[in-house]
Amino acid sequence: MTNGFNGTIFRVNLSSSRVSKEHPDPVFYRRYLGGWGFIAYYLLNETKPHIDPLGPDNKLIIAPGVLTGAPIACSGRGAIGAKSPLTGGFGAAEGGGFFCAELKHAGCDGIIVEGQSKRPIYLWIHDGALDICPADALWGLDTGDTLDRIREEQESPRARAAMIGGAGEKLARIACIMDGEKDAYGRNGMGAVMGSKRLKAVAARGTLGIQVADREKLRYYARKLANDLKETPSQLHLWGTGGDLTSSVESGNLPTRNFRDGEFPSPKRISSMYWKEHGELIGMEGCYACTIRCKKVVKISEPWEVDPRYGGPEYETEAALGSNCGIEDEKALFKGNELCNRYGLDTIQTGAAIAFAMECYENGLLSSSDTGGLDLRFGNGEAMVAMVKLIGTREGLGDLLADGVKRAAATIGKGADQYAVHVKGQEVPMHEPRLKRALGVGYAVSPTGADHVHNFHDTAITSEDSLGIFRSLGLLEPLPLEDLGPRKVQALFYRQHFVTMLNSIGFCWFYCFQPNVTTFEVTDITRAVTGWDTTTYELMTAGKRMLTMARMYNLREGFTAQDDWLPPRFFHATTSGPLKDTPVDPDQLRTAIHTYYEMMGWDKETGVPSTTTLHQLDIGWTTKHLP
Repeated sequence: MTNGFNGTIFRVNLSSSRVSKEHPDPVFYRRYLGGWGFIAYYLLNETKPHIDPLGPDNKLIIAPGVLTGAPIACSGRGAIGAKSPLTGGFGAAEGGGFFCAELKHAGCDGIIVEGQSKRPIYLWIHDGALDICPADALWGLDTGDTLDRIREEQESPRARAAMIGGAGEKLARIACIMDGEKDAYGRNGMGAVMGSKRLKAVAARGTLGIQVADREKLRYYARKLANDLKETPSQLHLWGTGGDLTSSVESGNLPTRNFRDGEFPSPKRISSMYWKEHGELIGMEGCYACTIRCKKVVKISEPWEVDPRYGGPEYETEAALGSNCGIEDEKALFKGNELCNRYGLDTIQTGAAIAFAMECYENGLLSSSDTGGLDLRFGNGEAMVAMVKLIGTREGLGDLLADGVKRAAATIGKGADQYAVHVKGQEVPMHEPRLKRALGVGYAVSPTGADHVHNFHDTAITSEDSLGIFRSLGLLEPLPLEDLGPRKVQALFYRQHFVTMLNSIGFCWFYCFQPNVTTFEVTDITRAVTGWDTTTYELMTAGKRMLTMARMYNLREGFTAQDDWLPPRFFHATTSGPLKDTPVDPDQLRTAIHTYYEMMGWDKETGVPSTTTLHQLDIGWTTKHLP
């Protein structure tokens, strides 16, 4: 065992039931870190171009980072990746919770799953060993029952698991992988990849712990974070994300009725402050070792029974299943969230798919015969809940929506593509690019399709008080919200590198929400865990390396600069509200994308990285994939 990692990656071939261990050298860990770095490395090196994402040749890479599982708050994250069945390109989903930390404590730095099992199985990792176990009795169970059965079978009540529900089993391309019952590796359809391999779950229990270089320094930062929580303006520990959505309506940032409209009458009902006031928010929980505790737990008994073991809606879910579907009823929102977690469905993509179908229905592109008699209009909470069930079971219209809005629009035809809000096939998250202009650029150029996490939110640097950690990234002055010039693109450029690095080391961005945090703290924590003489420059360069490797994978799969674009919806203003006069300007967007390409060291017109850039990033071996 080395500081921060174990030196062991498991390789599991499900076609032959062969399990082996690999022991990368320390340079491999320092160059690629984990997370996105491992995923991109193995996809580029070990998969052939143009494979079927749901075939045996795809590889599922489970990748904690070098900080994952360390005794410090925000170290519970990891990533799971493969060729995406949703976009056909680089696929990665990040998640918190406990599973990846438990995997590290069990002596494992990652798992490469290849081939395809003939029968349902699950993997059991325990203190340096990996067993392939039959899962015939688990196939068809929801996530909560699956976890219960694995713990019972392994006589390990503290085991953690990454698993799929019925949606992944049925190869829904918007299916996610659940970490327990509450946390999701949500984007890019990784649940469908697990389902295609007949891999029901990967479970772990470890008692080996993580060796760190400077435990006392980690204790210092743990105490600092606990004290800072009392001062943080985000108050995530009180009601999580989406505490009060009234301000989001006032700014125009709350997506409403499939990103079409700009006014939503009852944002308080779908805000967690309201739930707490009315006794529906019954607790707050956290990920591994985390004192922030931003995870909501809700419970109601009517008109639906909602089991608190499935947590509660985060902001993305509040907007996706709530305002974006025109729904004001928080109880329908709670039930929709619970069902998504049971079935293993990404709530962003599920809400977006239902909102798309609602707009098609209201415009006559879908009829009641298509919906099975559901009155699928915006605002109908009962119809939304029913549609989540249909998507999770792939029945009726749900079978079409389970593969995402891009494919659904192509099947429906009749101009339905104008209502399909996606980038590269992945549905747009619940943040408005007509308000946040650089965010829109980030959506367009993201290698995974539209994503809000490895992105930049323009509202973060509009005042001196809000600059926070961005100062230590070199952003020394506030920038106007409406600006999309080179300085704003530079802000996106730096922030992408930083957050992609966090996705690789396995560290949560919410740590950086605390007062007076700088990039140095993340660097110092990384030093304390690993013992490396690393710098912020090295870590930021690693973030750029991961983004560029993902770009190289997409280029190999046939993506071009034409794919770096926004859906038609955003080139029109909202029908009302604060953004009724502010559509995205396509010329301004194109100029910003070209500026971004040049900052990345990519060709201004084609977005292809130069050989010099690839060598500068120490990934010259990827030049063989240049188009």
